[in-house]
Amino acid sequence: MNLCYPVTLKTYKNGTVGATFPDVPEAITCGKTADEAVGMAADALVVALSSYLDDRRQIPSPSKRQRGQTVLWLPPRVALKAAIHNAMISRGMLQSELAEKLGIDARQVRRLIDFDHESRLSQLDAALEALGLRATIGIVKVQTPSTKAA
Repeated sequence: MNLCYPVTLKTYKNGTVGATFPDVPEAITCGKTADEAVGMAADALVVALSSYLDDRRQIPSPSKRQRGQTVLWLPPRVALKAAIHNAMISRGMLQSELAEKLGIDARQVRRLIDFDHESRLSQLDAALEALGLRATIGIVKVQTPSTKAA
């Protein structure tokens, strides 16, 4: 599960730069510059995806980056939580069922998939394992919007 979302930047007549996500239409923001818009877009993406958790909707998979688009990765902890959420949804599993598998209280599972809660990696790893998944780590070179190939 690669949670690297393409973002489209558009400069408006007043100089403001808008940022939208084709895969997450709820995530919309803007900035005075492209760098500022991308910085704001990262937060907008996480906030928009939080609504998917609230509504028990599958978090959409990112599409392939198109020419002229920048990409944004979800923070690692958020990506792990998104993977747990999606696995639960695809299996029709309730939070109480995962809690039972993990031997914890259902409230702890709610915090485990809450993007704003600082869950420990060991807890996230245990939840993924209970769902038949394993997290792996990928390291990539960071590029600024101005250095990314179109």
